[in-house]
Amino acid sequence: MIRTLRMVVCATLSGALTAAAFTPAAQAACAAQAACAAQAACAAQAASAGQGALQAQVDAIQQTGTVGVLAEVAGHGGTVFATTGLADSATGERVQAGDEFRIGSETKTFVATVVLQLVAEGRLSLDDTVARWLPGVVSGNGNDGSTITVRELLQHTSGLYNYADDFPELASTAAFEADRYTTYTPEQLVAIAMQHKPDFAPGTSWEYSDTNYILAGMIIQRVTGLSWQQEVFNRIIEPLGLHQTFAPGADPSIPGAHLRGYSNFGSGPQIDVTSANMTYAGSSGSMISTTADLTSFHRALLGGRLLTPAELAEMETTVPAHEFDSLWPGARYGLGLMWLPLSCGGGIYSHGGDVPGYTTLDGTTPDGRYAVAVEATGDAGTAALATQHAMVALVDQQMCSAVA
Repeated sequence: MIRTLRMVVCATLSGALTAAAFTPAAQAACAAQAACAAQAACAAQAASAGQGALQAQVDAIQQTGTVGVLAEVAGHGGTVFATTGLADSATGERVQAGDEFRIGSETKTFVATVVLQLVAEGRLSLDDTVARWLPGVVSGNGNDGSTITVRELLQHTSGLYNYADDFPELASTAAFEADRYTTYTPEQLVAIAMQHKPDFAPGTSWEYSDTNYILAGMIIQRVTGLSWQQEVFNRIIEPLGLHQTFAPGADPSIPGAHLRGYSNFGSGPQIDVTSANMTYAGSSGSMISTTADLTSFHRALLGGRLLTPAELAEMETTVPAHEFDSLWPGARYGLGLMWLPLSCGGGIYSHGGDVPGYTTLDGTTPDGRYAVAVEATGDAGTAALATQHAMVALVDQQMCSAVA
């Protein structure tokens, strides 16, 4: 709006100059017009530079061996995006802004937000035990739901074994092909974790575990009577108008124009993994979204539009997440939200997401004014780590530019 008004003022002044070219008033108007033009030129130059830097960073990600890359930066001054590579390697279709993709563990931030909204409503407490809401579900082999709190689930300090580490569908191409359309219940996924002893006593350490968020989704349903998918839709997707964000349930398709995912599961040729029944990830990582919707969600979250100040403070209370130090040294984890230090000082809130074929990363300033989201498709062996490092570099550089 401000830029539009300045353009109108400049146009008006230009008309005045024609009628009185040599009066003092006209000379002042001329100076004002020149300032307007210079300001517009600077803004255009800055936008062009921002676009160029983002495109260079996206290209750098592509050079690590990905199939397609899409990134978007949003702030109070507008949105900039950059793309490279293919959305579909079979048809040669190029990546487009607005393409949908699987966001993996970024689902966790949506789920944690719903849990914290329920806390604010007094319908459960972060200090409630898992056994209070899910009696008998966490038991056996030293697992005890009566000693684990809801907070410890959301913070990954429960000590529960990560069922995804003992899940054949994620281990090889052949296993994925055999079970890609199998429907899993949350109870089945938790039961895999219960076959293993806890990694540590609740609250004594930190380790990322998808089991925690499968249980969080089950608790949402027990508290509200509605599925976690429905609660995420009612409380986040619909109010924010996130029209390209979905929790697909057992539907293996991606509904709109989308990026196809490719994976080789660690060795051999990559296969197309786009079509898959994501119940194997459930409330820990099954959602679909776009870069625009992700930046909108995170800006609303950090901007205080989804949680009360007390619950947002709980979400932002972090513990060291040393498991991620090799990728982003100094990373910390809150309740469904990570804190990451920037190379230029300060830090941002973030979450990543990885499912076969798709790698997602975002970053948002603590005040919610600026956000970035980047997606890369295709994960092949050691190249996947190089891709993640390049994505980290993009987020770090873009956020440093935003806060400078």
